[in-house]
Amino acid sequence: MKCNVGKVDKMLRIGVGVVILLAGVLAQSWWGLVGIVPLLTGLVGYCPLYSLINLNTGCKGECDR
Repeated sequence: MKCNVGKVDKMLRIGVGVVILLAGVLAQSWWGLVGIVPLLTGLVGYCPLYSLINLNTGCKGECDR
């Protein structure tokens, strides 16, 4: 699994994931669990959807952890 998520993309995904999770908690809704997807892909640095469409926002597929 090569990293295909760049630094800016990672920060945005983590931020959006946290916001969605918090919104779900505040609204007492299970829909907040949707925030786990962008949060995990941001933390791991790999997005399966990006692999399917051959997209890479990182540097030559290498992680910048």
